[in-house]
Amino acid sequence: MSDQPTSFRRSFGLLDATMIVAGSMIGSGIFLVSADITRNVGSAGWLVLIWMITGLLTLTAALSYGELSAMFPHAGGQYVYLKEAFNRLTGFLFGWSFFTVIQAGSIAAVGVAFAKFSAYIFPVLSEKNIVADLGFITISAAQLTSILLIVLLTFINTLGVKEGKLIQTGFTLAKIAALLALILFGCFAADKTIWDANWQTGFSLQQMTAQGGITHLSAYAGAGFAALGAIAGSMVGSLFSSDSWNNVTFIAGEIKRPERNIGRSLFLGTLIVTVIYVATNLVYLGVLSLREIAFAENERVGVAAAVKIFGARGTYIIAGLLMVSTFGCNNGLILSGARVCYTMAKDGVFFKQLATLNKNAVPGKALWIQCIWASLLCLSGRYGQLLDYVIFVVLIFYILTIAGIFRLRRTRPDLPRPYKAFGYPVLPLLYIVSASVICVALLVYKPLYTWPGLCIVLLGIPVYYLVWKKEQ
Repeated sequence: MSDQPTSFRRSFGLLDATMIVAGSMIGSGIFLVSADITRNVGSAGWLVLIWMITGLLTLTAALSYGELSAMFPHAGGQYVYLKEAFNRLTGFLFGWSFFTVIQAGSIAAVGVAFAKFSAYIFPVLSEKNIVADLGFITISAAQLTSILLIVLLTFINTLGVKEGKLIQTGFTLAKIAALLALILFGCFAADKTIWDANWQTGFSLQQMTAQGGITHLSAYAGAGFAALGAIAGSMVGSLFSSDSWNNVTFIAGEIKRPERNIGRSLFLGTLIVTVIYVATNLVYLGVLSLREIAFAENERVGVAAAVKIFGARGTYIIAGLLMVSTFGCNNGLILSGARVCYTMAKDGVFFKQLATLNKNAVPGKALWIQCIWASLLCLSGRYGQLLDYVIFVVLIFYILTIAGIFRLRRTRPDLPRPYKAFGYPVLPLLYIVSASVICVALLVYKPLYTWPGLCIVLLGIPVYYLVWKKEQ
């Protein structure tokens, strides 16, 4: 037992931390969700604007988190910030939602996305290939592949920080390079006729139907509320595609000079991804008509664009890119997520057996329990719905965390702040107001996305008082 590490090793530099941010953000969303956005807003201007608004919100939040990460450079990130700014219950509710749905659900969804796109190259991995029928549940090759991917990456990350870091940095650099190549070739393949036709829609807000119909949202009474609902609904996809940027805060205990490098990595990582996302959508508008974007087969806009850019082989090129992208994305989610479980266990609000590091100075038990739960979500077939539910919950906790900056400045003004939130108080307040407006709009116009997620959070209250509170 004397050889058992009791603290994390600081092994991540600025580049590694930035790759955690960018790699955890870039998964499969950028290749899919532009279809839903285009159906909801119906114009080139609003398609680009939705991605730009999402990017600005993400950058604002990331810059604000820099202050909190410098104040509390410990493993657990957002869980620690909420606990310190408010109380243990608030921190627990985030950790509860994070473990049950947000992180494990993301790992499951990205794993299945990896399997689905792998099936382009290896058809045997298709979700149509049923490998086991147990009566009460059927298991497809895609589900089995996603579970094996999660198990493999979990095992690699139990071997130590170095192994997980090499995969994360290497795969993220590879997919950024591949995306930049896609954007470059897309610029050469762009058709001016298609581009001009798409931009004739300008910034008019309208909804598109598969039958060819278009509803102009400014053409009837109550248009303002309808427009707000369309914009908020559109942003569910773009916000999810830009989420997980905060994963780097969960590994603060393993980052060199965390008081400086976490804030810098948050800014650099979110900026890189925002620029890539906007540029990718401009490429879509250059090679595909709005209707081709909105109604791409199975919403695979990236595949449709790649076929236009590279011809028939484009399907295989984009499939390979997505395999690299989702592989690296899942590694970042798995690596960072277990640190929250570990920190909660150390605080006595999660299974105490998880509050230990293995001989490689990583939370091995937390990694494996995360692996088991994510694998079960792969089998449930409901992970997609869970992810839709939690984007509202994710925004709520982002709002609370950034509000924590204001609270901590008032209640604990003497705490050292090596870095202060950029644009305080204007930009953090602007984020809180903007995200709150989106949340209210989602509550009203997208109840299926919001109320179930809110119930998951509230369920954590009796769990906290009945199970964990009595142990403190």
